[in-house]
Amino acid sequence: MQITQAMKMVSAAKLKKAQSAIVSMRPYSENLFNVITDILKSMPGFSSPLVGEKIYPKRLIISVTSNRGLCGGFNSNIIKATKNYLHKNKDKEVDLVTIGKKGNDVLSKTFRITNDHSNLFENLDYESTSKIVDIYISKFISGEYDKIELVYNKFKNAATQIISTEILLPFRINYSEKTETLSDYIYEPNKSKILEDIIPKGIKILFYKALRESFASEHGARMTAMHKATDNAAELVDQLKLTYNKARQASITNEILEIVGGAEALKK
Repeated sequence: MQITQAMKMVSAAKLKKAQSAIVSMRPYSENLFNVITDILKSMPGFSSPLVGEKIYPKRLIISVTSNRGLCGGFNSNIIKATKNYLHKNKDKEVDLVTIGKKGNDVLSKTFRITNDHSNLFENLDYESTSKIVDIYISKFISGEYDKIELVYNKFKNAATQIISTEILLPFRINYSEKTETLSDYIYEPNKSKILEDIIPKGIKILFYKALRESFASEHGARMTAMHKATDNAAELVDQLKLTYNKARQASITNEILEIVGGAEALKK
């Protein structure tokens, strides 16, 4: 119980830190996507190798799990979702990349892993994730992949994680979502040049945010799992104490009966 209680407290502390990281990056990401959306709305004819559908023979799916276990169904749910995706797209050529040792260990037994970036969670920061995204942006532009998708746990609260499949490339903006309309700014040098610079940043933010969400979800799932384990251990201890006391009482009762029986026999 002491071990599970300690693990629960550690995960609670890490969860609080992970939540703070998500909240702190939210204003930047929201404003960045507001700028991109506003410019794209004013440029219906804009074309970019990162925007719009492509038709190539290969797809890439990036499966995000964790490096450590003891977090309930956190990893198994993502592994199951990844397997379902691969079976659903078995008529297409799909490459698989893993982030997280737990997912890599299981999926590598059944599928060929193109690459593994589990070391990202050892030092999760924007610079490290940006380098990974640059690799796959280059592969997408070169025509190696027509779509790159992420499968990860989206953080809702400490007890709930939502399995999400998100398209990383081609870059998409959901125009149905209400976004803040920006003023009619004068853009220098021009809108096209600005979009060429900030769309890759938007993709990197999407990727970094997904990993941050997964990281927070992991600690939320572990905290919940350790809380349940602590409660189950306490219940088991109570049951064992009750069983021990019953056995002890029965032993004492038998001894008393034997003594009384012996005393009665001596009287005769």
